[in-house]
Amino acid sequence: MKKLSMCCAVWALAAVALPRTTQAQDLVEESLVSFPPQTIRLEYSRPATLRALPNYASLRQRYVGPRLRTLEESFSQLGVGEGDIDELVLGWQPGTGSMKLEGLVVGRFTAKAIADRAAARGMSPVPVGELPAYCLGSEGASTCLVVLRDSLGAFGLPDTLAAILEAREGQTPSLASDERFAKLVREAQAEAPIWGVAVGDAVPDWFRAWMPAQGNLQMDWAKAFQSVEALVYSVDTADKVRLDVKMDCATSQAAQSTRQVFEGLKLFQQLAWQNLNPNRSNPFETVEISSSDRRVSLKMTTSYADLEGPGAPGGPGR
Repeated sequence: MKKLSMCCAVWALAAVALPRTTQAQDLVEESLVSFPPQTIRLEYSRPATLRALPNYASLRQRYVGPRLRTLEESFSQLGVGEGDIDELVLGWQPGTGSMKLEGLVVGRFTAKAIADRAAARGMSPVPVGELPAYCLGSEGASTCLVVLRDSLGAFGLPDTLAAILEAREGQTPSLASDERFAKLVREAQAEAPIWGVAVGDAVPDWFRAWMPAQGNLQMDWAKAFQSVEALVYSVDTADKVRLDVKMDCATSQAAQSTRQVFEGLKLFQQLAWQNLNPNRSNPFETVEISSSDRRVSLKMTTSYADLEGPGAPGGPGR
């Protein structure tokens, strides 16, 4: 997420023929050879699983941020609805002001269908490399979609797409050349419908998004997590929502300090929740925090209903 990116993942006829994990691995491997090495965060999601949740409509309203909403609207103008998207991998690069978003999408669409839809709307393709890109949005901030092959597309700003195509063609290094990041991605891969990896500046950015905003909490996120070098996370969705986060710190002493930060945040959020929701179960009471050597682990289990309450983890803004 920056927030729970409850917007995308897998089932089509191929889903019947192949195990989910195989499909996820295929798209994740595609992302490693497509995204540039400047990528500092990657998130995989499987929307079809999420769409099956009874609370999906309300949770999607809460957790799909404005950038992803804009992305969905762009896709819909090209004839690709939210329900047509089976799998999604998002990547973030450092940018001016906010991070630059890139991604790969698997779904029910073809190059011809998108070209026909664009032509019907009077949209002219923009060449990116040797492929046509379909761009929507204001000049200089257009989100563009390129169909790499039927059912597989790449999206981002024009310069981002150009970098993706160059990496895929082997003209420039890809994220796969960053052995540390690739190892973290493979460690993070899970059956969960949402999981991801963040390193460097993306670590405090991720926590800033997930921790509920409280007026009395003045937190310098970058300073609080400056010793956290990387995190992997997963969000499992069965009868309840289970968040599992693992953080690797620079030293074992830094891990102890980070654990103390989380112990304080847990207490603060428990009290804040009780004030906002006095008659509801407190999801922050389920938070488990542990550390071993340089690693800090955090787990939380909560009901879907509690995710809709004020002061719940996460919120829009990706």
